[in-house]
Amino acid sequence: MSPPLLELRAITKSFGGAQALRGVDFDLAAGEVHALVGENGAGKSTLIRIIAGAHPPDGGTVALAGRAVDRFDPAAAHALGVACIYQQPALFPDLTVLENIGLRLESGSPWRRVDWAGRRVRADQLLARIGAHLDPDREVRLLSMPEQQLVEIACAVGAGARIVIMDEPTASLTRQEQDLLHGVVRDLRRQGIGVIYISHRLEEVLALADRVTVLRDGENVGTHPTGVMTETELIRLMVGREISPIPPVGTSFAGAVLLSLRHLGCAASGVHGVNLELRRGEILGLAGLVGAGRTELARVLFGLTPATSGEIVFDGERVALRSPSEAIARGIAYVPEDRRRHGLVLALPVEENITLAIHRRLFPGSWLRPTAERSLTLEYLRDLAVKCPDPAAPAGSLSGGNQQKISLARWLATRPRLLILDEPTQGVDVGAKSELHRMIRRLAGDGLAVLLISSDLPEVIGLCDRIGVMRGGTLAAVLSGKSDPHDVMAVALGQAGGAAA
Repeated sequence: MSPPLLELRAITKSFGGAQALRGVDFDLAAGEVHALVGENGAGKSTLIRIIAGAHPPDGGTVALAGRAVDRFDPAAAHALGVACIYQQPALFPDLTVLENIGLRLESGSPWRRVDWAGRRVRADQLLARIGAHLDPDREVRLLSMPEQQLVEIACAVGAGARIVIMDEPTASLTRQEQDLLHGVVRDLRRQGIGVIYISHRLEEVLALADRVTVLRDGENVGTHPTGVMTETELIRLMVGREISPIPPVGTSFAGAVLLSLRHLGCAASGVHGVNLELRRGEILGLAGLVGAGRTELARVLFGLTPATSGEIVFDGERVALRSPSEAIARGIAYVPEDRRRHGLVLALPVEENITLAIHRRLFPGSWLRPTAERSLTLEYLRDLAVKCPDPAAPAGSLSGGNQQKISLARWLATRPRLLILDEPTQGVDVGAKSELHRMIRRLAGDGLAVLLISSDLPEVIGLCDRIGVMRGGTLAAVLSGKSDPHDVMAVALGQAGGAAA
């Protein structure tokens, strides 16, 4: 019997006084998809960084194909055939898709002559292999999050790796794009490549992976064949308790109309002819395919790309939201989809991130009040159940789910009347997702109007009072929160008109 492609034994890792991994065992066979699941902060990111050579373990052993590896840094890991696709794309935003793929896959002197024809052929082949219909000459900064993720996947596939680590690769993808990626993963498995697959979508894990390892509080609490596991059993292992998925629809009580959009449009973002009302205490979902205009509408409402036609009536007054500062002054808050680029300043401490939008209120007369800042920070850390060793720790040191909570805390601190949430539970584990769902319901119960953008259709249906379906930059229909998923998708795909709610 051949040895495992990758074998970790008794891996430990600490950061300061925090124990991230406690004697973790993990192995990966050639031609296997081995899923790694756990709550945010359970140690998944630390473990994959050790496999990628980014962090040296404090204790334990790492072996590849039965041979112990003593020196394991990123260069050594790459040379040994380890490729990573992280949750947030690591691309050069001002370079094209073609240039990004070339730089990731080519070697040699920086003064060499570039074979542009060969580079283009290879990029076209890789993009076609994963079903990505992208213009190779388009700059990466102009791509959506799903499109950037597809470029990362193309780079990893092109690297010819023996071990491919995929960290939440489908978090921002449509169902069609997910199916294409799953086909790529199965193709890698047929070629004898080992895939470590990290995902919070448990139905995806059970459908795609051969085995699943569950981490909790830095420990391996079980490795099982997926054929004998259920989502309920995985959740119980992950959190050590029962989780109620989503609060029932209809627990909030909508009040007077807070926001009214009349034939709203923005030429720059492709939004046009949007008619919509949102009431106090209501959770209104925005569903639709990626590129349908959901995020673009949110950016118009937050003044990032001001409207060029129609009108916005907020709290009975017609307003022109020409900048984020004007939107904030009106009581509008926006938690963006890409928390690492737009939601947080990763190098700043957690406490400074939380108070960044309320400096004038917290520090009147420009006098710093560290005690007040720390007190407010601790309040939100408790309220959102953030796993954070120290409020002075950089926001970038937290796990993805905890970063999302910090991004939310910043805008809750502004005491908004309208909260726009763009993919708030993307990349968040089941336990944290359940906490966020309860919090959103609680905020609505307190009278806050919530506009929720999500690609997770069960989340939209389970959480929202009404569902607006976007298609082609406009609002195609507004449905009841109790709508059937097939009805929502039919409207999103243009196969039905939908009934107004």
